[in-house]
Amino acid sequence: MGRRPQPEIRQRLLDACTDHALQHGLPDRLGPLAEATGTSTRMLIYHFETRDRLLREILGQARRRQLDTFTDLLRVRPDEPYLTTLRHAWAGMTGPEGRPYLRMFGRLHDSAGEPLWPGFRRGATTDWLAPLEQGMRTLGRPELATVVLAVIRGLLMDLDATGDAERTDRAFDAFLATLRA
Repeated sequence: MGRRPQPEIRQRLLDACTDHALQHGLPDRLGPLAEATGTSTRMLIYHFETRDRLLREILGQARRRQLDTFTDLLRVRPDEPYLTTLRHAWAGMTGPEGRPYLRMFGRLHDSAGEPLWPGFRRGATTDWLAPLEQGMRTLGRPELATVVLAVIRGLLMDLDATGDAERTDRAFDAFLATLRA
């Protein structure tokens, strides 16, 4: 007679693995995840069947957290001009709260990430269009959502490649100034 599934243990393990991966990146082996969860690699396999399935579930949970966090940053606030919201969103995305997501998902944006998460690049683009369209609609320019997204994504890639937050912040502020004009 085998053990019955225990979803609460599985979820606790997934939460701990996701926290670890956001802080340290996705490991190549299960050992660091087992250590972070206080269990064995055998128990991780018991609950998630394979290493790749566990990694996909970690990515999925981290993505849901990122969507919640970044969508909240981009939402329209009745008491705040949307360009101010965008400036605060940029600071949140590139600051300590957002940086772990950028590190984790940065490598999935190139074709190397496709085997682990097919279709990620498309979803990582289209997920942000609706909140940006709503925000830009408050300025009477919903059609600029794609442009705003392209600038944000481009500057995030620049920040990831160079680590030059001061320069990318100035560039984002210059972009917001062009939208104000």
